[in-house]
Amino acid sequence: MYTNQGEVQVQMSSTRRVAVVAGVFFVVTEIAAIGGLALYGPVLKGADYVVGSGGADTRVFLGALFEIVLAMAVVGTGVTLFPVIKRQNEGAALGYVCGRLLEAAVIVVGTISVLSVVTLRRDSAGDAGADTASLVTVGKTLVAIHDWTFLFGPNFILGANTLVLACLMYRSGLVPRFIAVLGLVGGPLICASATAVMFGLYEQVSVAGSLAAIPVFAWEVTLAVRLIAKGFNPLPHCAERTSG
Repeated sequence: MYTNQGEVQVQMSSTRRVAVVAGVFFVVTEIAAIGGLALYGPVLKGADYVVGSGGADTRVFLGALFEIVLAMAVVGTGVTLFPVIKRQNEGAALGYVCGRLLEAAVIVVGTISVLSVVTLRRDSAGDAGADTASLVTVGKTLVAIHDWTFLFGPNFILGANTLVLACLMYRSGLVPRFIAVLGLVGGPLICASATAVMFGLYEQVSVAGSLAAIPVFAWEVTLAVRLIAKGFNPLPHCAERTSG
């Protein structure tokens, strides 16, 4: 059965737009993730932040804004790519979207825990009868929640999502194979690193942790550049003969 040339052109144009939007979402996730982590510094590293002067509250709120943008961009990648990757394997594509939704939800939980530290500090400020030791304990607990979400979201869940998408890209040939291979290596590696962190072999934010994150970072950046610059490789159905 022949495909009308006009329909093919419309499909290719639509797929090209999907590629650009998805690529932009991937770029946003990288920028937002780095920005949020950097801005959260005073809360994550300062155990006594909850009883301090709160001079960095604005910085923390800005970090939370970055995290919200990150969560939306994470969802955006899954939703945007779904129409294309479902043609390869609809079940896996649906799993990828659900995984990205779960990843975003975990990120939001971590953001709320950090903002709760700021709220606790503000509510206790000026209260002469406040139990400093208890406030510090609660503050550390909220930070610990963030740390665990940071491990499960951008590591375990991200690794699984990366593996699913990379498999789809590799089998379909939608992008050059070397890009897909980065994901096939990066996904399992970041999961293995997260497991090592969970069992206390090293800190997540460390030389070892950073090295383990390089392949998955390279995968997302390279994929983003490819999608924005050239889009997907031609889909099989677009190569069909056309009739006038």
